[in-house]
Amino acid sequence: MGQFFSTFFYQPIFNLLIFIYNNLSFQDMAVSIVILTIVIKGILWPLSKTSIKSQKQLQDLQPKIDELKEKYKDDKVALSQATMDLYKEHKINPFSSCLPLLIQFPFLIAVFQVFRDGINDKLDLVYPFLTRPDTVNMMSLGFLDLSQANPYLAILAGLAQFWQARMMVAKKPAIKTEGSKDENMAAIMSKQMMYFMPVITIFIGMRLPGGLTLYWFVLTLLTALQQIITKTKTKDKKDNSDKKIIEGELVK
Repeated sequence: MGQFFSTFFYQPIFNLLIFIYNNLSFQDMAVSIVILTIVIKGILWPLSKTSIKSQKQLQDLQPKIDELKEKYKDDKVALSQATMDLYKEHKINPFSSCLPLLIQFPFLIAVFQVFRDGINDKLDLVYPFLTRPDTVNMMSLGFLDLSQANPYLAILAGLAQFWQARMMVAKKPAIKTEGSKDENMAAIMSKQMMYFMPVITIFIGMRLPGGLTLYWFVLTLLTALQQIITKTKTKDKKDNSDKKIIEGELVK
């Protein structure tokens, strides 16, 4: 398994970084990391898009799920069946938002290992058809050492994490019935995680190499941007669909 991971994830990402460093970034590691992040995000864009759309669909469906919970609050079996029927009716797989994230995970681990191991210590892994540099300069802009932990990059990554999480958290429903208290509690926990995860990101980022923290920061920004684009397109499609329905009813 270790050899498989190294061959199909670690070495390709490492060599892609070296190629970018040699040819596209004027041998500036910060620029190389930004370009690498954009390339990886571009490769994984369809998977991320699927995950974001699934999360949005589940959020939109939440009011109907709340109604089912109130209707079948004394019958868990009936509630489970009604919920699955609702998912089937709207063609939603409740697990579809998780699978794309799991597929992306090996890429994150590979990038982590590339910077953890030290790029200059692994130059023997450069493919023969690429130019192998004698050394890679980890100092960017003359002052940013990406081989060492950087608290400023960690804070930026935490702020980006907060921005991304804030866009995904659903509004907390008002408590109208006894059965809606669970949803209210879930909304409160989601809001707490919205603040908790950025703190964890900063804490961890202050202990990671600056190059990895920069990758994390840029990747989070790109993911947040993708959320905005995906939600905007989804909303436009829904508005157009509603408009066609209204126009059709007027014609009748």
